[in-house]
Order: sequence, then structure tokens, then C-alpha cells
Amino acid sequence: MSGHDHGDDGVNRRKVLECMTWAGTGVLWTITGGVPRSLGIIDSAQAATAAAPGMTFLQISDSHVGFDKPANPNALGTLEEAINKINAMPAKPSFMIHTGDITHLSKAAEFDNAERIISQTKLDVHYVPGEHDFIDEEVKLYRERYGRGTKGHGWYSFDAGGVHFVGLVNVVDLKAGGLGNLGAEQLAWLEDDLRGKSKSTPVVLFAHIPLWTVYPEWGWGTEDGGRALEYVKGFGSVTVLNGHIHQVMQKVEGNVTFHTARSTAFPQPAPGAAPSPGPMKVEDARLRSMLGVASINFKQNEQRLAIIDTPLQG
Repeated sequence: MSGHDHGDDGVNRRKVLECMTWAGTGVLWTITGGVPRSLGIIDSAQAATAAAPGMTFLQISDSHVGFDKPANPNALGTLEEAINKINAMPAKPSFMIHTGDITHLSKAAEFDNAERIISQTKLDVHYVPGEHDFIDEEVKLYRERYGRGTKGHGWYSFDAGGVHFVGLVNVVDLKAGGLGNLGAEQLAWLEDDLRGKSKSTPVVLFAHIPLWTVYPEWGWGTEDGGRALEYVKGFGSVTVLNGHIHQVMQKVEGNVTFHTARSTAFPQPAPGAAPSPGPMKVEDARLRSMLGVASINFKQNEQRLAIIDTPLQG
């Protein structure tokens, strides 16, 4: 038993974590009128049918280009597999978002290799940084490539298909234990950005570290994330997309559905299932079933979002 699981609190936490975990291929998640419900496990062909027509965009995360440890000696190769899977989709998505940790060590060659592979989709890609993208000496390589037209450390918003998207940066000035941080300047900008938007407009917030508290002991949460969520409370449909924890988890709070994506590089342990977070070595035959991408669909006349998680294999 984990040191964190003791007494009723441990049992309750474990039950909550079990409820938050998705397993299997192609779990289709719909949000209709702000009320999310799972449509169960479906295969990729049904998923493709269910997701069309409408606007579909993709989420990839945690590519960690440059990582070469036993958990995955070829992170660039599995990123390429993910991109090939995207290119094989029957309907071309509108665009892609990358929720950070593009690289493992913020090296120029790592950014270049990631761009070479990801650009093969020929899609517009909207990035937010992970903490691994901000560790070069002058913290400039990410911003030079992806920071043009953004505010502050790289936050921005855009509209597509009737949905308002907001890219947030919560990997600067990390808090105790590695918790994410948005900061006062970005929060003030977010409040202003959302002001005047119709409350019927679906909103998608995306950032690297979960904006909700998954497991604070491992820094899996954002210290001031609650303040950002206050600003979207009045909207009928809000979806929050994150990475960082390298596994699919979800939670629903009122009108807000939170979703974290698989990595394309390596899995991490379930919260509390190991002494600490970090790359998790699994049998080679299992690795690709624990890596993957997410496809998100919005049908305007139904005010509906659907999330389909697809592993690289399985």
C-alpha cells in the first residue's frame, strides 16, 4: 500500500483516482449543453464516423524529442508514428494543438527535429510550452519559434469554428513541489480576454500542467488554476486540455470537463503508484498502447464536443 493511502482519506482518494482514469481504445466523450457523458469504448472506424461532420482538431503532448532513456530509447520515432497515424485519418483535422514538452532539454536540434516531424501533418499547430521547453540558458529557443504574436511568456487566444481557444503558460516560476503557476499578469489578461464573450460560446483552455489538482504531492496541478477557472464559470461549455502527466485522466466540475493527454514519448506512473513521477519503463510490447493522441470534435448546431483518445497501438 502506498504511503499516501492510509485511513478513510486514502480510500476516498483512491476511489476518486479510479473514477478519473480512462482505459481502452477510443473512449468517446461528449459534452452536450455543458453536461458531459461517456459514450463508451468504440473502435477507430466508429470514432471517425461519430466525429464527423463538424470541426475536428487534434491534441498531442509531451513529445520529449531528445529523450533516449530505457523508457523509450527513440522518442523521435514514436512521435513520427503518432504523426503517421494523424496523416492516415480519413478526414483531415482543422488544426492541432501541442500541450508542451515538445523537447526534452530545450536544445535547438531537438526543436528542429520536432518541427521536421510535426510539420509533416501540413496542419496549423498551436503550441504552449512545457517546463522542458524553457530550460535553455537564455530561455529563448521556444519563444523564437512559437512566441511571435503572443503575450508575456507565450499566452494567446484565437477563435475557430465557433469555439474560443485560450493557450496558457503555467510552467514559469513553478511553485512548491513543482506545481504550475499562471501569475497575476496572465490571469488579468485572461479575465480581459474572456470579457464580452457570449456565455454560449464554447471555451477551450489549454496549458501544459493540469489546471486542476490531480496529485499535488507530485506537482500535478496549478497553484492558481482555480482563479482561471473562476473566469470561465459562467460559460455553458468549457473544456480544459492539458499534458504533463503522460496519461489520460478526466474530471468534471459543473460546466467544465478536464482532460489530460497521453504522451507520444513515454508513460508515467499513476498518481501515488510509485515513489515519484518520471519516465516509466514498461515491456516493449506494451509501450505503444500507453502512448497516443487525442481527437476533439465540435458540432456547432449541437453545441457539442467529443474527445476520442487513440493509442499508437492496441
